[in-house]
Amino acid sequence: MFQRIIHLPKIPTESFFLWGPRKSGKSFLLKKLYPDVPMFNLLDTDDFAKYSMRPALFREECLAIPQRSKNKKPFFIIDEIQKIPALLDEVHLLIENHGFLFGLCGSSARKLRRGHANLLGGRALRYELRGLVYPELGAEFNLVRLLNRGYLPSHYLSHSYQKLCQSYVNEYIKEEIAAEGLIRNLPVFSDFLRSAAFSDTEIINYTNIASDCGISSPTVKEYFQILQDTLIGEILPAHTRRPKRKVIHAPKFYFFDVALTNVLIRRKEIEPGTELWGKAFENWVHQELKSFMIYSEKGDELSYWRLADSGKEVDFIVNDCQIAIEAKACNPIRNEDLKALRELKNDQPHVEKRLIVCMEKKRRITGDGILILPYEEFVAGLWSGEWW
Repeated sequence: MFQRIIHLPKIPTESFFLWGPRKSGKSFLLKKLYPDVPMFNLLDTDDFAKYSMRPALFREECLAIPQRSKNKKPFFIIDEIQKIPALLDEVHLLIENHGFLFGLCGSSARKLRRGHANLLGGRALRYELRGLVYPELGAEFNLVRLLNRGYLPSHYLSHSYQKLCQSYVNEYIKEEIAAEGLIRNLPVFSDFLRSAAFSDTEIINYTNIASDCGISSPTVKEYFQILQDTLIGEILPAHTRRPKRKVIHAPKFYFFDVALTNVLIRRKEIEPGTELWGKAFENWVHQELKSFMIYSEKGDELSYWRLADSGKEVDFIVNDCQIAIEAKACNPIRNEDLKALRELKNDQPHVEKRLIVCMEKKRRITGDGILILPYEEFVAGLWSGEWW
């Protein structure tokens, strides 16, 4: 199996939340890191039923579990914590009154926030587990395979990945949306999900999507928020600091896994050199960048930049133009492919580094300092800290 690089503590000294999309490997990781720790799985129907009816029963059971060491604080894991928000009050009491520690695992905090659940008021650290990234794949890294099978470990390893992805979408709607009561009109939400897939890597046009789905623009915005809260998609804001010219302010959208987009818009096998490959390639670069920022815990920010008049766009801006990155799934890189980064330099002269991630075989630098990088050199340099 893959060695995940998320930095969870080997011996916890603080309680923590571990969030991540379904099937990203949260439960497997926690069992591997803490094999002897008692785990409460709220997917178990018996546990769900009894703790839903009487949350205090959870506290009583925890207090009755014998502790192996008097020198360590008692530590417990709760899987799928979002299913019973009331348990967080019991967790809070055990932390405050008995010094217990908890690893709280889930795929969505939306139900907790909407129900004004106790999120422990800063008493728990927050971690996020994402899909597979370059250093985790190691010798198994294959870009064609990755852009077709996606970033979830079980999908990447399976020959039946298309069926698994379709099942994932169905289960997401059934378990994450319907069971949690987030949406009343599931057929409309299903239509929205497919429309959102066409917006992957694109600026969101709420009005057009609303028209396609027969709903209002505010409802579309609410649905996009649900995708974010359930960790299925991410909003990329526009970079609008100190512009000399008028820039676009609307956000872009990225699904957390390119394979879900493939299924939702019925992409078949995608191959290098096609238009679909270009969009999938950009999604992957976003996945690597965002994952690196989250795992490194440095507080870096990611955005994009686009001129309103010419439409010239740079895919990714790190912090305040510390690094500007274009994802171009082509070989060779042409002069036309460099124009957006050159426009950015005119608008934001303080930009420090300009990179193009592409399909070329060797790195090179243009006369005005744009670094053109083969995609594997880019991600290797990203995770080794070369670009930061």
